[in-house]
Amino acid sequence: MRLRKARLTVTVDRALIEAGNRAVAAGQADSLSGWVNLALAERVERERGLRAMAEAVAAYEKEFGAISAEEIAAQARRDREAAIRIRGRRGTGRPKRRRAA
Repeated sequence: MRLRKARLTVTVDRALIEAGNRAVAAGQADSLSGWVNLALAERVERERGLRAMAEAVAAYEKEFGAISAEEIAAQARRDREAAIRIRGRRGTGRPKRRRAA
């Protein structure tokens, strides 16, 4: 079943309209309206995910107490250590400078 659409008049930054038109020209969207509709749908999903995450954290903290800054930092360290590196090197994340010949 397809949802009924409604007309909407909005004011949008010119750069965003141009980006949408480029997406249409590149075949990444059927129309500017379709591109905007997709962007709004993605925003709805992101907001839904953020709400779900906030609810999960609130439920956890209700049961186990507030998550401390130290716990967050420790988890971030564990996540970095467990990450699989695709490219780059450990350290600052900046590429090594090459000396001129």
